[in-house]
Amino acid sequence: MKPVITIEYCPKCGWLLRAAYMAQELLTTFVNELQGVQLQPSEASGTYLITMDGELIFDRRKAGRFPEIKELKQLIRDRVAPGKDLGHSDRHAPAS
Repeated sequence: MKPVITIEYCPKCGWLLRAAYMAQELLTTFVNELQGVQLQPSEASGTYLITMDGELIFDRRKAGRFPEIKELKQLIRDRVAPGKDLGHSDRHAPAS
C-alpha cells in the first residue's frame, strides 16, 4: 500500500497555506508513489510536523526552521522511491 503523508500545522500561527503548498508540491512530484497527503490542524501552538504513516520526517521545533521544499522532496523520495530523479530539486554533488 502506498504511504500517506500527514502535515500537522498550527492554524493559530497561520500555517495552513504553507502546509497546503507543501501538500500540492508533494502530490505533484509523487503522483504514483503516494496514497495522499493529509492536512491536520494541531491543537498545540507552533506545531509543524511532517510524518509518513506515523514515522516522523520533519519537526519544525527540532530543526528550528521550516523545511525547504527541495529538502522535503528529497526526504520523501529517499523513503518511497530512492531511484527517482527529482530534476532541479535533486541533490548535486559539490564540484571538485
